[in-house]
Amino acid sequence: MFEKRRPGAVLFDRDGTLIRDVPYNGDPDRVEPMPGALEALGRLRRADVPVAVVTNQSGVAKGLLTPDEMDQVNAKVEELLGPFDAWAICVHDDADGCTCRKPAPGLVIRAAAVLDVSPRDCVVVGDIGRDMEAARAAGARGILVPTQETLREEIRQAAEVADDLIDVVDRVLSDAEGPVPAAAAPWARAMGWSRW
Repeated sequence: MFEKRRPGAVLFDRDGTLIRDVPYNGDPDRVEPMPGALEALGRLRRADVPVAVVTNQSGVAKGLLTPDEMDQVNAKVEELLGPFDAWAICVHDDADGCTCRKPAPGLVIRAAAVLDVSPRDCVVVGDIGRDMEAARAAGARGILVPTQETLREEIRQAAEVADDLIDVVDRVLSDAEGPVPAAAAPWARAMGWSRW
């Protein structure tokens, strides 16, 4: 179990967590935020908790969408729910054997590095077991927000399960203790974006 303390950052999976999951979506017009996403992100930002996106986008490796189409969808997510302090995106598929694709810890480690926080100080929020495995592998706290796509086994195996994104933020902010350290203030962070 993780000790209750102010998180260095909250890292969100994209599809099925922040926005409705449309498999291999390359059309920004099909981007629809999940219920409570805007409110949850707003509360974290007002509390000066950095927020980032960590997402697998294997459709690029599979040739089902172009990098430009993926970027357009991400820009729409940014428009509807941003600004995000960092984006870490894996465009490989399982056959590539990379270290970034969830359940590997690479995206969590990369986002934490861009935000200049330790992965141990991050909370990873996602809707499937891969998200929780990536959090665990990176030493981060994982909170599962199940959807209809989440397997029962993934729910049973999750260290922490929340009802929705508002519940996640309630948990994370109730754990926060003390004032914001100057080094963690928004103006002290550099915005970063990376795609592997």
